[in-house]
Amino acid sequence: MNQSTPQHAKPKRVVVKLGTGVLTKGIGELDPERIDSVCAQVAALRDAGSEVILVSSGAVGLGMGRLGLKRRPTDVTKKQACAAVGQSILMQTWQEGFTPHDLTVGQVLLTHEDLRSRERHLAVKATLEALISYGTIPVINENDTVSAAEIQAMLQFGDNDTLSAMVASLVHAQYLFILSTAPGLIDYRNGGHIVPMVEKITPSIAAMAGGTTSETAVGGMISKISAARLATRAGCGVFIVSGTEPDVIARSLAGNGPGTFFAPNCLPMEARKRWIAYFQRPTGTIFVNECAVPVLCKKGSSLLAVGVTHADGNFKSGDIVNVAKPNGTVIARGKTAFALEEIPKLAGKQSDEMRDLFPQRKKLEIIHRDNLALL
Repeated sequence: MNQSTPQHAKPKRVVVKLGTGVLTKGIGELDPERIDSVCAQVAALRDAGSEVILVSSGAVGLGMGRLGLKRRPTDVTKKQACAAVGQSILMQTWQEGFTPHDLTVGQVLLTHEDLRSRERHLAVKATLEALISYGTIPVINENDTVSAAEIQAMLQFGDNDTLSAMVASLVHAQYLFILSTAPGLIDYRNGGHIVPMVEKITPSIAAMAGGTTSETAVGGMISKISAARLATRAGCGVFIVSGTEPDVIARSLAGNGPGTFFAPNCLPMEARKRWIAYFQRPTGTIFVNECAVPVLCKKGSSLLAVGVTHADGNFKSGDIVNVAKPNGTVIARGKTAFALEEIPKLAGKQSDEMRDLFPQRKKLEIIHRDNLALL
């Protein structure tokens, strides 16, 4: 970030995400100096009054090293076996790194279902708050040993970039640091310079992202941009910086660190809508006509039957579904009050016709605006 980047206020709560490449020199070979540096930076943040949560990758990569594997397994169960071996090494490493600073770590392993269910979502938040209240450093990782769907298809947070953004949203963090082997978002089309600040993630910004070719990493810049989009929508500023840079967290907060800062949205979504928008796997899609698009996007109205054309998927009343334009572009996500099989008979109907069709219902919105999150 250049010298014109403003200083950032001392944060109450920070999430720090570390990729496998930051923690290791190669497959399964830890980089103790790097880990000691990160622990010292986190301890300094704590001493300055900030609460810190770590989201740490590395379990699969460390397991690969311990098991003598040179390539990331393609078989799901073998990946899970690597994660099972590597996770204990990972946590031992973090505890050893924080012990000189008199800090204790607490392991938290999550699957998508832990955040998808509203009850479990709140339970995870309560657990993290309790760990923080005890003065510990929560160390979060995806539970790769049991989350077969995520590890196989990398859905939702099959990469820890997305998980870190979900955690930042969950705990209302002011900043998310994604420490990576990448020095920031690089604009290869214009001289290959690092973009110091992103005020809004436009299509041109997203087009700068690329994937990863590492045997131990998942996602690359594509997943980091996706994570930044999620976190900034929740009102959290995001730094994408190199984990090899000395004292990079303090320098970034002082406004003179290297890397890219993604500014948070001025009006973050309320917690319930964040949960609907980003913590769910939609079970179907409701398509709307062109007239309904501006009513939803610009006026923030509820989705009514008159704007619906058709639907697909497999959903029931109370499920989370996508809302899409006629061309399939998803514009919102919400909690539907009607099941898939009910959509054909209500599509395009006016309110009076809806009352005749569903006389037992008091509310006739397909998706009420309180349960509708624009994307």
